[in-house]
Amino acid sequence: MPSIIPKNIAMVRERIERATRHVGREPREITLVAAVKTIDIKRIQEVVKAGIKTMGENYVQEAKKKIENIRGGKDVIWHFIGHLQKNKAKDAVKLFDMIETIDSIGLAKELNKRAEKKLDVLIQVNLSKEKTKGGVTENEALGLSREIAKLDNLSLKGLMTIPPYFEHPEMSRPYFTELRRLAEKIRRENLPNVIMKDLSMGMSHDFEVAIEEGATIIRVGTAIFGEREK
Repeated sequence: MPSIIPKNIAMVRERIERATRHVGREPREITLVAAVKTIDIKRIQEVVKAGIKTMGENYVQEAKKKIENIRGGKDVIWHFIGHLQKNKAKDAVKLFDMIETIDSIGLAKELNKRAEKKLDVLIQVNLSKEKTKGGVTENEALGLSREIAKLDNLSLKGLMTIPPYFEHPEMSRPYFTELRRLAEKIRRENLPNVIMKDLSMGMSHDFEVAIEEGATIIRVGTAIFGEREK
């Protein structure tokens, strides 16, 4: 039975193209991250073969197994997109090219201490204030940015958020708009080691709206792999 993955990726790329053109952007401005939580090596390999070079993983140990087994893996970029515990920082800095989920100065300092080269990071912002989601509040984000700016081994590239799930993607728009405005506010501080060029927001069901609001990174799992088994 032929795999659905190449067809699904083509459809995702078409959606990206339509969304970017709609607001006068270019598809090349968007980094498509394949969210590979619970996805096996064979299917990840298909994604790499189809031309997606950035993978997003939620768990450090899972990433380690996958990174070791992906053929041609040197060209693959890995983003950490789950909740990161400080005791996993030592491994995380070796495995990942970007940590998208910084949510405390304690975690930032631990990563800074463990990193042997400059590590790209994003601050996760919990705009919905949901207790089930990680991230700092909007008010805490600026203070955390100022603290990260003092850390030599971290380069703060922007912000990440996960809005509540809505049946209608349009309802996510206020959260994406809010994240963009927060990034602009932090950018005006002109902090060292802080670029604020990336907004990681938008998933399988709502990434078009995120792109319209300025997303540069979208994290897509279901639209590529299909529904995950419960």
